[in-house]
Amino acid sequence: MSIKIDLSGEKKIATRESYGNALVEQGKKNPNLVVLDADLAGATKTEIFKKVFPERHIDCGIAEANMMGIAAGLASCGKVPFASSFAMFATGRAFEQVRNTIAHTELNVKVAATHAGISVGEDGATHQCCEDLSLMRSIPNMTVVNPCDDVEAKAAVAWAAEFEGPVYLRFGRLAVPVLFDEETYQFEPGKAIVLREGKDLTIFATGLEVYESLMAAEKLAAEGIEAEVINVHTLKPIDEETILASLTKTGKGVTVEEHSIIGGLFSAVSEVTARNAPAKILPIGIEDVFGESGPAKDLLKRYQLDADGIYAKIKAFM
Repeated sequence: MSIKIDLSGEKKIATRESYGNALVEQGKKNPNLVVLDADLAGATKTEIFKKVFPERHIDCGIAEANMMGIAAGLASCGKVPFASSFAMFATGRAFEQVRNTIAHTELNVKVAATHAGISVGEDGATHQCCEDLSLMRSIPNMTVVNPCDDVEAKAAVAWAAEFEGPVYLRFGRLAVPVLFDEETYQFEPGKAIVLREGKDLTIFATGLEVYESLMAAEKLAAEGIEAEVINVHTLKPIDEETILASLTKTGKGVTVEEHSIIGGLFSAVSEVTARNAPAKILPIGIEDVFGESGPAKDLLKRYQLDADGIYAKIKAFM
């Protein structure tokens, strides 16, 4: 069954909403699934789960490091904990606990981070975490997933709930277009998805940048440049086979991420090509700077992470 995609952009849902709804679905299936939060249930949308399963929702207060320790303890007792907070705090404040208490012993904890990237908007640089994928990729035993829309986010949560081991799930605050159709979409961890065939270059995109990259590819096609667009929803393990197959065909690549170009998708793709078949790769992302306060869409435009910005950078690259 082929995957259907909707490029209209008419239906938009924030993946943090998808996360909250998916928790309820999985909670009904598994009585051992528990949800932890750090005084942010309204923002992370775990309040959706709390309303249905109040006895399985634990508010740990503004103490993410302690929350990860509690999650580890629950996992050691056979529970399936989803530990939730903003990306800045889940990966920054609690890095040591995620590394030493969860990943080192391969405990079955799902670190679910919302409000990642600059699309956090008006909360500003302190809360706009553009380093989380880099931090989580560097930890042994950690699977790193960054879904691009509502359908993929819910599918990723469903997979994580069944998977045995540590998982990092990245969600956003901004409502983004629903790209996939639930009837035809299937989440396969570590398997990138070719959404558009092309011969002139490959665009590797992750998270909310998948839709923006598809829109940029439409603009490029109007000028005779056929870009292959690949959705890299799993950054670790990375899909080396798909990356190399596409670059062998196109000869050059672009990575697009709402994250620092240091340690994220650009680094992951470049590591693959450096080991196997070197190719010229253009990084499009946050270029070693902090974000700033402002409306999310304005920030995406400012940092050239909207379709127009991606198109312009690729045109110059070509």
